[in-house]
Amino acid sequence: MNQYKPSPSFGRPSAPAGDDPMMDFRARLIHSQAEAAERRRMDLAEQSSRLKTAEERIRIWERIHEVTLPRDPAHRLIEIIATNTGLTDVDVRDEQQRRASLRAAV
Repeated sequence: MNQYKPSPSFGRPSAPAGDDPMMDFRARLIHSQAEAAERRRMDLAEQSSRLKTAEERIRIWERIHEVTLPRDPAHRLIEIIATNTGLTDVDVRDEQQRRASLRAAV
């Protein structure tokens, strides 16, 4: 072997055959994406679950969409929130009123 000619693995450690770090990364990424998809599926099911209160359903909706419940009772999101949560517009406005009362009390 020529001492001046670098070996093929010069500069990086050689990984044994079958130990591809990119495959490990891809497997972890796929697993992580699958977990996130399952969490989202569960959240979507919970946001309209009849076992949850209106407050809980709306909080789940807020968490999923990263948007807070608008304070304006005429806001166009009220109808969307009601539809997504399986609530009525009145239920959503009642939650707005409840939150407004809490803010006023503080």
